[in-house]
Amino acid sequence: MDTWLQTKSWQEAKEAIDGSKGVAIIPVGSIEQHSYHLPVGTDSYVAIALAEEAAQKTGALLVPPVWFGWSPHHMVLPGTITVRAETLIDLTYDIIASLKHHGITKFILINGHRIVNVIWMQLLGEKVQRELDVTVKIFDPAYMSKDIVGELGFGPVGHAEEVETSHMMYLHPELVHLERAKDNPIKDVPLYSVDPAYMHDTLCYVPSKYADAMKNVPIAGGAAGEPTKSDVEKGKLYHEHLMKNLIAVVEALQGQ
Repeated sequence: MDTWLQTKSWQEAKEAIDGSKGVAIIPVGSIEQHSYHLPVGTDSYVAIALAEEAAQKTGALLVPPVWFGWSPHHMVLPGTITVRAETLIDLTYDIIASLKHHGITKFILINGHRIVNVIWMQLLGEKVQRELDVTVKIFDPAYMSKDIVGELGFGPVGHAEEVETSHMMYLHPELVHLERAKDNPIKDVPLYSVDPAYMHDTLCYVPSKYADAMKNVPIAGGAAGEPTKSDVEKGKLYHEHLMKNLIAVVEALQGQ
């Protein structure tokens, strides 16, 4: 079933809005390097897959994705497109304002770009709730899966590591080239971990300086973590756990 807004006529869009119970899902990702073995659109593909399945199962309005994210630290490698946080806030504000005009009052932003997008999404969420009188929820897979990653045996959150790679192996196996993957084990940084599954996670994340990001390039092509440990069955379990939580968020908003 095609649930995407962009495929509908305006009459069909009105029917979808009427049937959504006032809830829209906006997938937000990024276009950035994901080492040798994953596509640059990985973060967007993840957000889109989660959004599409949730909309199909709940009737929430499925909004065209915001493909780009804030990725200055990945400009060290070709294919990365970074958009300023201020621009992303303005763009998504206008998307929400347009949908509010047509009757949507509750929004779920699915963040495929891990912790980095969260910063500007929080600023956006406060702004639109205050100025447009809407409700905004941010659904971040890293935080919404922190209670299962340990059970699955995943290592720390990094970049293009076994969590992202396992998930993409389940969602888009045709885009994953595991034979090219190289490991770059994550080193513990006392007091400044940004891994949601770590009990002392600080969320005090600042994107790496260009010179520091360059150091990862010769080691593993920009990866941080151990993608060679990826497993499609673990990716499936991880996805199902996220979907359970996402559907709960959607249905809670629809019941308000």
